[in-house]
Amino acid sequence: MNELGVWGEELACEHLKKSGYEIVARNFSVRCGEIDIIAQNGRYIVFAEVRQRRSGAVVGAIDSISPQKMKKIYRTALLYLSGHPTHLQPRFDVIAITGDRTHPEDARIQWIENAFDGDYF
Repeated sequence: MNELGVWGEELACEHLKKSGYEIVARNFSVRCGEIDIIAQNGRYIVFAEVRQRRSGAVVGAIDSISPQKMKKIYRTALLYLSGHPTHLQPRFDVIAITGDRTHPEDARIQWIENAFDGDYF
């Protein structure tokens, strides 16, 4: 993972923690895919895709997630849940980070809850 990606995931984790979520796993990877962050609170287990872009990028962070990528995230989440049963409601979120790590004070975080769901597949 490049430095921009690491920086974006760190910001996303901090944002989730400040919002009352516990980080359960980062970069959970299986043969069919990877989930950037898995977090939970008392109600949800969140499978979060983190996308970061420099300011002025042609394609926005959210627009860069293809249906194929969503499908991989969903399948990976099912595998995670098969090994980690929970009573929590699964949710698929996208956390978009816009900015540059050289100016972290200017970073924008957009958290889209329930950005896509398993019914899509």
